[in-house]
Amino acid sequence: MFNFQWPWLALLLPLPWVVWRYFSGRKRLTSASEEAEQPILLHPALEHLREDFSPAAVGVPRGSWIQLTLLVCTWGFLVLTLMGPRLLEEQAEIASRGHDLMLAIDTSGSMKGMDFTLNGEQVSRMAVVKGVAGRFVESRHGDRIGLILFGDQAIMQAPLTLDANAVGQFLRYAEPGLAGDSTAIGDAIALAVKKLKDRPEGSRVLVLVTDGENTTGMAPIEAARLAKKYGVRIYAIGVGSKDKVPFPDAQGHLEYRDDLIIDDEGLTNIATQTNGVYFRATNTQGLERIYRDIDAMEKTEAVTRNTFVPISLYRWPLTTALFFLLVLAWFGLTQTGQRGKFGKLMKLWNSIGFVRN
Repeated sequence: MFNFQWPWLALLLPLPWVVWRYFSGRKRLTSASEEAEQPILLHPALEHLREDFSPAAVGVPRGSWIQLTLLVCTWGFLVLTLMGPRLLEEQAEIASRGHDLMLAIDTSGSMKGMDFTLNGEQVSRMAVVKGVAGRFVESRHGDRIGLILFGDQAIMQAPLTLDANAVGQFLRYAEPGLAGDSTAIGDAIALAVKKLKDRPEGSRVLVLVTDGENTTGMAPIEAARLAKKYGVRIYAIGVGSKDKVPFPDAQGHLEYRDDLIIDDEGLTNIATQTNGVYFRATNTQGLERIYRDIDAMEKTEAVTRNTFVPISLYRWPLTTALFFLLVLAWFGLTQTGQRGKFGKLMKLWNSIGFVRN
């Protein structure tokens, strides 16, 4: 499909004619008034000058229709270039069967808690979540996956895409405190619903991973009602143990804290209200269960939206305008080649010499 990016620039087409009409009228009025007021100085050999510098002698026909045509064509193609001609190429539709799955990961400061063990070493909650969620993302074949990181606010890190590797890359760079130290669970749910609500029904899934309770932003229960309205199923995962949590202080020393509480009841209400499930993940078993539940859901066929890729065509009218400009210049040189500036000066000198003689 062909169109112009700025079609309104076609209004520039009559601009040279308007300028010519305006200034030529003013010039005629000014010349007439100046001639009436100023004295006239006659050259002694005026008739010789008129003969030598007349249009017929110089070789440039007055009002040449060829030059006028070339000028009009040059201006027309320059305006056509400014209008931005382009060809819109339609992308092919890509059909795939899978889920529209949004992964929302808590990156609040409490994710620094060291209450997990991996290969006999204490590791942070964030390290475990990144590892387990990374394997979860890699196992999604045919699913469109997006990534939301939330703390003080929810941030869309990766939109829904079939490129699981790209989502995995974004997930690997997630760190505690990246989006602030608070926990905006409700905002994360609301953002996920906004991105999922226009996807095919029956395939909208949100996996919510958090280690605490909502401390800022929209109330999670209100966001859950919004998710239910748009058919978004929420699988919530609470990350962390129920005992005191080893937590690194500013100097890196571990201190045990009992204020890092997971809102099990609130997360359960969020999940059940949307026909989802809540898991308390102290190991990888909870996430493996989510794998089975999501795989058991009926996959829906979704078709990517048609998009048009613009291919700019400005080079063609621009090249044509330059061609007409070169032809115009060549035409002018051939017409005035025998009567160039040097020839004019010689004629003027001869006229002056004739007067002296």
